[in-house]
Amino acid sequence: MDVSIIIVNYRSREKTRGCLLSLQKADFSNISHEILVVDNSETADIDSSFQAEFPEVQFLYAEKNRGMGAGNNLAATKAEGKFLLILNPDTAVRKTAVSTLFSLLRDRPDIGIVGPKLLNPDGTLQYSCLRFPEFWTPIFRRTFLGRWAPRHLARYLMIDFDHCETRDVDWMMGSCLMIRTDFYRRAGGFDERFFMYFEDIDLCRRAWREGLRVVYCPQAEVVHDHGRGSARDRWFIAPFTSRLAREHILSWLKYGWKWRFR
Repeated sequence: MDVSIIIVNYRSREKTRGCLLSLQKADFSNISHEILVVDNSETADIDSSFQAEFPEVQFLYAEKNRGMGAGNNLAATKAEGKFLLILNPDTAVRKTAVSTLFSLLRDRPDIGIVGPKLLNPDGTLQYSCLRFPEFWTPIFRRTFLGRWAPRHLARYLMIDFDHCETRDVDWMMGSCLMIRTDFYRRAGGFDERFFMYFEDIDLCRRAWREGLRVVYCPQAEVVHDHGRGSARDRWFIAPFTSRLAREHILSWLKYGWKWRFR
């Protein structure tokens, strides 16, 4: 098996359907693949009628929602592909996206993780390849203090890069990543201490530590309907009103402790 595609669903049935429909239209010429969907919902969001729409998909059910990383890890234990394609349910792959990522990873054994250019639903660029965060980065991004740190944020978001050429990057958003399965398993998959957020940064750091490159490939394009759920409320009330905001803060602290913001 060449590629195992993993989608973790959490109360996002319609978005998962859209993602699966985009995969049906994708070019898989000469690429053997399988699709695994993990339902992380407390109550089964994926029922028999949904399964009947996509008979080619393997559906897995988590006993409880232990987070995005744990959901992907569950599917990875069942995966048979040489490469894993991690997809968020709010993504839609363009026709040649998967084959482009696959060809690059297959032909370059020094690459551990490759990711596409992410686009907003209106076709504009989404900043998805970034530099490693510093301690103050999340604070600048989430509060009014960011207006006094434009250079810091521009560097973090790689605004100085035209996003039109293939290049090594520090890390990429986990919305769509193709990863060598042997590396993923050797590394223990996503660190499940991160319930949500920072698990992608952490995995990219571990790839670089092993001497494997992390590569941004803009020739592959994926539309990402990115809601930024943790940033919907004002910064000073979000920790009290949003579980996602609390998880973001907690993951930031765990990441900082683990890597000491190196």
